[in-house]
Amino acid sequence: MATPWKLCVRKSILCAAALTLAPAVATAQGIILTGVGPVNRAMAGASTAAPIDAAGALRWNIASISGLQSSEVTFGAELLLPTEDLSSSVPGLSGSTRGEPGAGLIPEVALVHHLANSPWTFGLGMFGIAGFKTNYPASATNPITLPQPNGLGMLFSELEALEVVPAISYALTPKLSIGFAPSLAIARLSLNPLFLSSPDNANGDASFTYPPGFGSRYHYGGGAQLGLYYIANESWRFGASIKSPLWFEDFRYFSQDELGQPRTERMDFDLPMIVSLGTSYSGIDRLLWALDVRYFDYKNTNGFRDTGFGPTGAVRGLGWGNTFSVSNGLQYEVNDALTLRMGYTFQRNPISSTNTFFNVASPLILEHLLSVGGSMHLTENLLFNLVYIHAFNARSSGPIHTPGIGPVPGTSVTSELSADALGMGFTLRY
Repeated sequence: MATPWKLCVRKSILCAAALTLAPAVATAQGIILTGVGPVNRAMAGASTAAPIDAAGALRWNIASISGLQSSEVTFGAELLLPTEDLSSSVPGLSGSTRGEPGAGLIPEVALVHHLANSPWTFGLGMFGIAGFKTNYPASATNPITLPQPNGLGMLFSELEALEVVPAISYALTPKLSIGFAPSLAIARLSLNPLFLSSPDNANGDASFTYPPGFGSRYHYGGGAQLGLYYIANESWRFGASIKSPLWFEDFRYFSQDELGQPRTERMDFDLPMIVSLGTSYSGIDRLLWALDVRYFDYKNTNGFRDTGFGPTGAVRGLGWGNTFSVSNGLQYEVNDALTLRMGYTFQRNPISSTNTFFNVASPLILEHLLSVGGSMHLTENLLFNLVYIHAFNARSSGPIHTPGIGPVPGTSVTSELSADALGMGFTLRY
């Protein structure tokens, strides 16, 4: 029979890895990507007051689509490769596991159309906005990933979230525009084991285990957004936008207990409200500077606000705090054929050290991201866009928690994360 200490450690390890939310992974503001498409990503997402492409304008400030120089359609894709490590220790045992999440693909398509001799501008965008993936093998030395029932065993998590934005902007004056759009979204979340549900002991061996969480589909959500875009003079522009939370239907899973009998589990998970403020300056010939500041309301969002174990042993949530990011982007027109861009984002880590344990499968802890890219005219109206992004290594450590007790002295769990991404696409102006 297992000793109380072994049972305590066993429960702690089985519950750890909680909540693998989200692919976008490493180049994200928490769970949210810093931008969409190769142009916007090269500017570190700074576009609230700098509408230089359809995708970035539709994503961060729909009112700014009135400020695009011409109508255009843009499309692209990004390959994102995270590097993940998970280590843990309990008295007498410690180890580390390298994950193998592989590269994820993030799509982007956007269209903006100006009506001739009209204050109305219309847009339609579809792009990946959030996500994450972890894939850790079982281990004989790492307490977190020991084979069940003594540990978690193999840990897999994946979230894909796509948004469709049909937008409209109206120029109230030549300098001031207002925009509105509903936000339609689909998302799929796989979690194995499914820590957000209660463990079961259907086989009667006194070892409670969590069910698998692969049996799910794409789920639907929606929200709305408003934006303002103001041209102060030939050099300065300002913008502001607010995005409501994206409210999703309950995520539902067809799972099974230890005996293979059916279980149906549900999870309430949304994406947070986002407030963006931005400015841009173009008073130097061929140079554009853009600055965006964003606030993310994770603390009041389902799936993020709660943390710890519920009375049945299910993990209640990620326990994220509200956070912000600051993005700077520079664009320089080398000549009529070539434009270069670079950007830097600082984002405050929303996961406290205390909650590292509950986020080992969602270690979205990155704080510093650098991007470089550019556009080349293939013809007068057709551009090829390219971007490379590096998210610098981040590390978070905290104690292992036990149901009914809390942090266990002498234990620790550590997540490390970095990422690289390469994106490309085309823009056709008309």
